[in-house]
Amino acid sequence: MLIVGLGNPGTAYDKTRHNIGFMVINELIKRFGAVKQSSSNFQGELFKFLENHFLLKPLTFMNLSGESVVKVKKFYKLDEVIVIHDDLDLAFGTLRFKFGGGHGGHNGLRSIDKEITKEYARVRMGIGKPEHKGEVTSYVLSAFSTNEAECLPKWIAHTCDAIEFLLEHSLEDTSSKFSKKSPLC
Repeated sequence: MLIVGLGNPGTAYDKTRHNIGFMVINELIKRFGAVKQSSSNFQGELFKFLENHFLLKPLTFMNLSGESVVKVKKFYKLDEVIVIHDDLDLAFGTLRFKFGGGHGGHNGLRSIDKEITKEYARVRMGIGKPEHKGEVTSYVLSAFSTNEAECLPKWIAHTCDAIEFLLEHSLEDTSSKFSKKSPLC
């Protein structure tokens, strides 16, 4: 299984809304004691845990995430892919799960869809949306508010609990147990 967290490389993006996927992967690395793999061919930071499970942070920037995902998927012959990403269409702090579907304008998902098709599980982390449509780029690339930042550790931990559960259960069962329609905080 390949678990991908979407984000942008570089310290300038570390605490931005668009990097929530990276934040979850960082916590999963700690939880699983995942071991960093040689990843020069994969355009990303790759970590292995358990027998044949991998955590990936693509370092291609969001719009080209699929290039990294497809390389790891093909090299290790992995069938199952889970992508953790920010979602503008969900309120901040909500968590939803789905398999397949459209990219909803998310360029990271659009890139992955192009490279491996839409047949993968998605962990959708709601970040809310800006007041005006023209502010989307600056919104996703901005830091969380003070109140949101206080809630992040709890929300990230809940999402990591869901990923751990998903390793041994179906997406449907995981969704039933861990979906949040309102913020945890």
